[in-house]
Amino acid sequence: MSTPTPENHAKPNGTPLENRYELLFLFDCENGNPNGDPDAGNAPRMDPQDMRGLVSDVAVKRRIRNYVQMAHNNTMPNAIFVEHATNLNTKIARAHEATGAETLPEKGKATKSQAYAARNWMCENFYDVRAFGAVMSTGPNAGQVRGPVQVSFSRSVDPILPLDLAVTRMATTDDKINKAESSQTYANWEAAHPELKLRTFGRKSLIPYGLFVGRVFISAHLAQQTGFGKEDFTLLLEAILNMYEHDRSASKGLMTVQTPLYLFKHEGTDTDPVQRARQAMLGCAPAHRLFDLVTVKKLETVDAPRSFSDYEVSVRFGDVPKGVRLIEWDFGMGVADL
Repeated sequence: MSTPTPENHAKPNGTPLENRYELLFLFDCENGNPNGDPDAGNAPRMDPQDMRGLVSDVAVKRRIRNYVQMAHNNTMPNAIFVEHATNLNTKIARAHEATGAETLPEKGKATKSQAYAARNWMCENFYDVRAFGAVMSTGPNAGQVRGPVQVSFSRSVDPILPLDLAVTRMATTDDKINKAESSQTYANWEAAHPELKLRTFGRKSLIPYGLFVGRVFISAHLAQQTGFGKEDFTLLLEAILNMYEHDRSASKGLMTVQTPLYLFKHEGTDTDPVQRARQAMLGCAPAHRLFDLVTVKKLETVDAPRSFSDYEVSVRFGDVPKGVRLIEWDFGMGVADL
């Protein structure tokens, strides 16, 4: 058997992507906390210089992972590597067992051949490894994977107004009891205190409204290495469209991904098919020029936006560079539309 290398990875979902893509998407948050900052008492993340809201890349990727895990019942080849409250080394060890290791390599002692074989198996069977990459050099060691799908911090179009609201908790756990002999111990403590002592106050952070711009970059070259194919890509787009539909909570308020998604596909311009394929993989225009074609502005008649309808989205279709196709992606579209 030949030594597995990044260039001969298996392709569980057909041919890997052969075109570079950029993706811009809009999502909003109404009366909720879009992404709390644990270093700031879980207040909404924001840029202190211009007061615009921020949503981290890992927050977006977590919700993509959650959707894929739910939609595919966490089964291979679309299982999720980075699950909530799990030990990643368990899956890395499983990769070595599945690729013929009689005994697991000691920590840091896996050979190059063993690490590549395990890395290949992880790419084949775990969607988030195939898409986002992963550091798997811990435990038995399956190397590192740089994923073709990279997500940047999302940023609000306008400054946000964080609110810190007091809420009443109609029950308490602050009983100062270190060791209870039975449930009656707590019942006796409760009976000995007036009603006001059995209520507490809490805090809830939110913003009244914020419209955010998210950006995603998809590399065809890295897709060749992990086997990230068109089926994987359509699943990614499906997950982005639905990622907040299955992540509801009182703290998040009403979060919505607004349609369509704006997808820039690099197709090339050369008449020679080989050269054109090369252009399609490398790209025909810088990402920032493509993102600038989509403009989001607050309506002049609106002082304090409180809904998506308070904004105007304009797209300069006539300025799309040659060799690039702009696709407005919405529900119901599939592989044939890429």
